[in-house]
Amino acid sequence: MKISEALSLVRMGQPELNRVQRFRARCHTVADVEAAARRALPRPVFDYIAGGADDEVTLAENVGAYTAWRFQPQVLRDVAEVDLSTEILGRRSALPFGLAPTGYTKMIASAGEPAVARAAADAGMPYVLSTMASTSLEDLTAVPPTGRADRWFQLYVWKDRDLTAGLIARAAAAGYRVLEVAVDTHVSGFRGRDVRNGLTIPPQLTPGALLDIASRPRYWTQMLAHPMIEFANVAGSDAGYTIENISQQFDPSLDWDTLAWIRSLWDGPLLLKGPVSAADALRAQQLGVDGVHLSNHGGRQLDRCVVPVDLIPLVRAATGEEFTILVDSGIRHGADIAVALARGADAAFIGRPYLYGLAAAGQSGVAHVIDILRTQLTRTLQLAGVATVDELRTHGHELLNPTGR
Repeated sequence: MKISEALSLVRMGQPELNRVQRFRARCHTVADVEAAARRALPRPVFDYIAGGADDEVTLAENVGAYTAWRFQPQVLRDVAEVDLSTEILGRRSALPFGLAPTGYTKMIASAGEPAVARAAADAGMPYVLSTMASTSLEDLTAVPPTGRADRWFQLYVWKDRDLTAGLIARAAAAGYRVLEVAVDTHVSGFRGRDVRNGLTIPPQLTPGALLDIASRPRYWTQMLAHPMIEFANVAGSDAGYTIENISQQFDPSLDWDTLAWIRSLWDGPLLLKGPVSAADALRAQQLGVDGVHLSNHGGRQLDRCVVPVDLIPLVRAATGEEFTILVDSGIRHGADIAVALARGADAAFIGRPYLYGLAAAGQSGVAHVIDILRTQLTRTLQLAGVATVDELRTHGHELLNPTGR
């Protein structure tokens, strides 16, 4: 080959000056987006997203539980067109995954929950607002989506039952379609990274943490330009809940009678969210609960907790095909979503990945993470010889092989 011929194969790219476009061009995986978020955020804030409870055993095992599975492709199948749409609790979703609830999201980026909700609506997928959100139920619905919004609400049960009932009523009045009751947060987990950084409630930041925050001017200047962050759904409560005392307000006496009471207050689809066993899922089903959102809170509550993806076939066998099973915790790749669906889940949910996107590039960053996972999931199905989500579920037992973990 002549030098001139070799040079003709080389195309020098123009430097991208737009920060968001540069982010999208450089980030091809969730790991890339995580690295971008690490660069953008002060260490205490990044650790708030990335960290887990105690020794972070469950945090690591959540991810390993997905990567331990191996695909056995079906060959010579027509996969020219792949349909990722599916039905989730009676509504068609463009994708078989959604955006899970996260608390205090405006600490990650001032755009906060509204940016996440708009990205979800644009993608035609569900978004779950947390009780501990930094945007209220009503304020989120006041932000007009550019797509078709499917808003859900995650309820933390409070010692103050009037407040709990009020949150349920507000969610219904604001048009939230699905209510999921968190049953793994009645006592706060111990998150060592946050304690060491002083990112606690109330904050007691260490000198090192303050110095790290000061070294990220883009982060703190956007924070200074916006109102103080608060737990918006209980702000101004007559009970006087503050950032200092809020973590003591969750109810450790939460029991099955409480769940029956919540069912009586909520007319729409109701989910139980937590590391729910097959026996507990069956009991919830008998109480009129429509499904479970299997989760160990991303390894942030009980360390050494069972991995949610391993619960899917057990819960499915106990509750039948009509019972809705959702799963989160540990999903970092479109192939992970394929594993969850093949094991019997109706849909998967992500948390940390979209927070990394939000930190790095706001709403565009969240949308980019959704695009990454969509592309990976599509490619995984094509290479596995599957053209639809229903087909993936039907042939899941044939498509997956365990590695003996």
